[in-house]
Amino acid sequence: MDKPTHLIEFETMLLGRYSLASRRGANRMDRSAYTLLNRLHGEGPMSIGQLSEALGLEASTLRRQTAAMMRAGLIERIPDPEGGMARLFRITPEGSRQLDSDRTKSVRDLDNIMADWTPDDVAAFAAYLERFNTDIERYHGRPWPRHSTISH
Repeated sequence: MDKPTHLIEFETMLLGRYSLASRRGANRMDRSAYTLLNRLHGEGPMSIGQLSEALGLEASTLRRQTAAMMRAGLIERIPDPEGGMARLFRITPEGSRQLDSDRTKSVRDLDNIMADWTPDDVAAFAAYLERFNTDIERYHGRPWPRHSTISH
């Protein structure tokens, strides 16, 4: 690995193998549901087309995911307040409860994983990770809303 980007590619591949949501015995929703709920929480109600654009997923994939999430009571379909035939998906109170619960568990797990890190190291890693993700989003033309999804 002669360039730092080779090491970054390797380490992000390894990171992609792990998901705090899939930790054995954690009783958490799957990663796709967690991501979709985070987006609806941050943006508010969205159509299949808007979710497809925002998440970079095919509409057929999103239809399967949203159907399963509706059966689980995590989201609901509502009429578009702008009128027309479109329907929007909105997070339900149960979806918000489960999202908050999963986020709390994930933050607790991260606190445990990084327990030996200094506060400055944790803050620096968070800043670099945010910068990295922001640059990826810009590269793909799909920014992720950060205004209301997290608190620093």
